[in-house]
Amino acid sequence: MSTAASYESRLAMHRHRKRINSVALTLSLGAMAFGLFWLLWILIETVRMGLGGLNLATFTEMTPPPQAEIGGLANAIFGSFTMVGLATLLGTPIGVMAGVYLAEYGQTNWLGRATRFINDILLSAPSIVIGLFVYSIWVARMKSFSGFAGVLALTLIVIPVVIRTTENMLSLIPNAMREAAYALGTPKWKVILAITLKSARAGVMTGVLLAVARISGETAPLLFTALSNQFWTSNLNEPMASLPVTIYKFAMSPYENWQKLAWAGVFLITVGVLALNIVARTLLRNKH
Repeated sequence: MSTAASYESRLAMHRHRKRINSVALTLSLGAMAFGLFWLLWILIETVRMGLGGLNLATFTEMTPPPQAEIGGLANAIFGSFTMVGLATLLGTPIGVMAGVYLAEYGQTNWLGRATRFINDILLSAPSIVIGLFVYSIWVARMKSFSGFAGVLALTLIVIPVVIRTTENMLSLIPNAMREAAYALGTPKWKVILAITLKSARAGVMTGVLLAVARISGETAPLLFTALSNQFWTSNLNEPMASLPVTIYKFAMSPYENWQKLAWAGVFLITVGVLALNIVARTLLRNKH
């Protein structure tokens, strides 16, 4: 009798766990479907509205005045490409080297803890705060908005993202790999370059891509630093146009030609970030 009761108890417990698992699975799938629904809606609208504003003039003409018959985003595309590219080139080496220090040298000392704490603050700081900071230390003193100020603001956004990702990826490398290299007499700097960084290159590249994707759509810091420019300029000491600021300005306007260009800019940023991710992942996969 006790055996039958024990069997019934286990069977009831199994059914209870199965019901809980079914509820949890249903809620998880529902949450995933909810998120995918909005994501797909956003992507569909971006493609539908963005393609309607794309033409040859979008890539060859400057940003137009209101209700103009022709106009494009050539200056904004060039400005975004320039500022994002320079910010990535400046911020990536700093972020990678700082991440290497935190993972390989600064795990327990006071400098590592202080650097990690400051990096966490920068990582969670709103981008508008960084824009105001660069405005106060550069734009206000130089008495002029400039593309260089925009690059500086975007660099300060890139660095903490790359630091955090690099440190996390290097921390996942087994210590046995380091110890094996040390046993063969390999110096620490060579172990870092040839083993740990090489093993974590996919993760580090992912961090860089995340940083690029984030700064590609940042508007607030550029409003306080680079501002905008209706004309083409490659001088970083002058105000410089960018896609996020142009999208913000055009999307808020009542003019139809500006709104079409705003959607075209959104489409270009989305496709650009997607293409960058695909190319980078393809290159990394071919290296394995």
